[in-house]
Amino acid sequence: MTVGLGFAVSKLQTLSTSDHASVVSMNLFVALLCACIVIGHLLEENRWMNESITALVIGLCTGVVILLISGGKSSHLLVFSEDLFFIYLLPPIIFNAGFQVKKKQFFKNFITIVLFGAVGTLISCTIITLGATQLFKRIGIDNLDIGDYLAIGSIFAATDSVCTLQVLNQDETPLLYSLVFGEGVVNDATSVVLFNAIQSFDLTHIDSKTALQFLGNFLYLFAASTLLGVLTGLLSAYVIKKLYFGRHSTDREVALMILMAYLSYMLAELLALSGILTVFFCGIVMSHYTWHNVTESSRVTTKHAFATLSFVAEIFIFLYVGMDALDIEKWRFVSDSPGKSVAVSSILLCLVLVGRAAFVFPLSFLSNLSKKSQHEKLSLSQQVVIWWAGLMRGAVSMALAYNQFTRSGHTQLRVNALMITSTITVVLVSTMVFGMMTKPLIRYLLPNPKHTTSMTLSDPSTPKSFTAPLLGSAQDSDFGVIDVPRPNSIRALLTTPTHAVHRYWRKFDDAFMRPVFGGRGFVPFVPGSPTERREPQWQ
Repeated sequence: MTVGLGFAVSKLQTLSTSDHASVVSMNLFVALLCACIVIGHLLEENRWMNESITALVIGLCTGVVILLISGGKSSHLLVFSEDLFFIYLLPPIIFNAGFQVKKKQFFKNFITIVLFGAVGTLISCTIITLGATQLFKRIGIDNLDIGDYLAIGSIFAATDSVCTLQVLNQDETPLLYSLVFGEGVVNDATSVVLFNAIQSFDLTHIDSKTALQFLGNFLYLFAASTLLGVLTGLLSAYVIKKLYFGRHSTDREVALMILMAYLSYMLAELLALSGILTVFFCGIVMSHYTWHNVTESSRVTTKHAFATLSFVAEIFIFLYVGMDALDIEKWRFVSDSPGKSVAVSSILLCLVLVGRAAFVFPLSFLSNLSKKSQHEKLSLSQQVVIWWAGLMRGAVSMALAYNQFTRSGHTQLRVNALMITSTITVVLVSTMVFGMMTKPLIRYLLPNPKHTTSMTLSDPSTPKSFTAPLLGSAQDSDFGVIDVPRPNSIRALLTTPTHAVHRYWRKFDDAFMRPVFGGRGFVPFVPGSPTERREPQWQ
């Protein structure tokens, strides 16, 4: 009895110590997040630094301090978890990007975005896979199978759309932001789909049937994920429009918007679809319909709530990655062969550079062939910026690498540890070096970017996507506030398909969608319900 009681007390003390250590770790981590925000604000005007790089540097410095204090046993407060990243941190970032994006600019370049994001990712993945297969064997790495090489291709084909938000400005370079970030979202989704397909398919017997199944699976995931996001956004708009939550409590409609946005991501994960695509398109639909159906105070609240959640999640990710980069367990495996580790990292960096160039410039050339107007075509300077801005690798690559080469965050094989440390090196170098040089490169190649002249609507709580940018011509308005001339012939429809499709979509939207799901100018006045202020129309 005494022995049993002593064991129970000892167990409770152990748990208490563990809980205390967790509380201390969380306190330090929150303090570091605050430090990142303060230092990032002080470096706001710095041409080299941004908040993501600042968080990464602070994470690295903190890891070094913890490593010294612990006597070389540990370097992080929290262990990198792919579940934490994909389930809790990534959704608010991608949703807010869809919620705030300039939709007219995004859909105007949708074909180019899909070309870069889907076809370009496949090209990059193929080049990285073939290059790694040939070059790794020359430096003595022969323990990887075809599945590992294909996984490496998908891991390093994944760009860092989070860092893109930091280095590109949606107002200063709307076209580049739309292309690079839109490509980044599709690219991340494509990379994750590729990675999951590689793990689920039998790669020992690859034939034409397997390739067709792979392609069909990808197209199904892309279409189904997009449709799920659209349907979830429309459901939220319909429910809020019909039930008028704002009559009694604005808290309920704000909570419903946040929960429905997160539900779209979790439903996609539950159905084995791409949560990234789903939550992105859910954000676009909710900004177009749902946001207009809530009260004025709820508009202000949701706009800032989504932006704040996204901002904190971005800082959290880079601080998290920076601290985990010095994980001593994985670096100990490669400490006796630093030359091989440097060689692998250098090879992967070179393949990332070549793989991205192999699709950006050819696909830009094809995209330019379809553009009639000279100002709509991508210049060589813009192509270089697109190529450079997409070179950064981030937490998506880290999460996929941990999934492939570790078990519960730990690795016992030397080659797996080598791949993890090489991934960390590529992420750090690409984010810090390429990320720091992106702003100066844009200023050098595009010294006078076309700044957006915005006609902000009368609603002060309007999110970014509800401004009407004048990008030099009437057809560049964000929501079609400026009327697009009717195509008067089949020839006009073929020569200006973007304008024609936009006009027909507006007619369909006004006639069928907005009367049912609400939206700007289509919310009926009911006492206590959300109302729309009369907004100026520019003809």
